[in-house]
Amino acid sequence: MLVNTSYRNPEIEKKVDNEVGKPFSIKERLILGGVGSPPLEIQSASTSIYNLLSLDNGRNRCNLELRPNGVLLRFRARLDTYTLVIPFYKLVLYKGDFAQYSIYRDNHFVKVKADTKAIQKFFTKILDAKASSISESP
Repeated sequence: MLVNTSYRNPEIEKKVDNEVGKPFSIKERLILGGVGSPPLEIQSASTSIYNLLSLDNGRNRCNLELRPNGVLLRFRARLDTYTLVIPFYKLVLYKGDFAQYSIYRDNHFVKVKADTKAIQKFFTKILDAKASSISESP
C-alpha cells in the first residue's frame, strides 16, 4: 500500500497500524537499538514510485522504519511524504551486487545503495525481525 502521509489522516494511520502494527514504545526502541534506518540512496524504483520521485529534482533518498509486523519505507517527492507500507509476509529483500538491496512489496520495489556497515546492520535487523515474526505466527 503506497499512501501520501504528508498530513495527519486518522483513517490512513489506522490502515497503516492494522497492516504493520503500532510504533514501538521508547523502551522497546532502546532495547532494539533503534528502529529507523540511516538515509538510503535510491538507485531505482518501480514505475509508480519512480513517477513520484521524478517530480523532484533533489537527491532521491528514503528511510525505513521497523514496526512490530513490518516496515515502512518513506520518501519525499516535492513537498509531500509518501509511505510504502510493507507487512513482513509481503516483504521480499534481495541483496544484489555492489552493495545494493532490493525491497519488494507486490508490484512496488525500491533498490537502495547499502555501502556502509550501519545500513547493512539495519537490514540484518529487519531480516531477524521478519524471521522471528514468521516463527511466532500460527
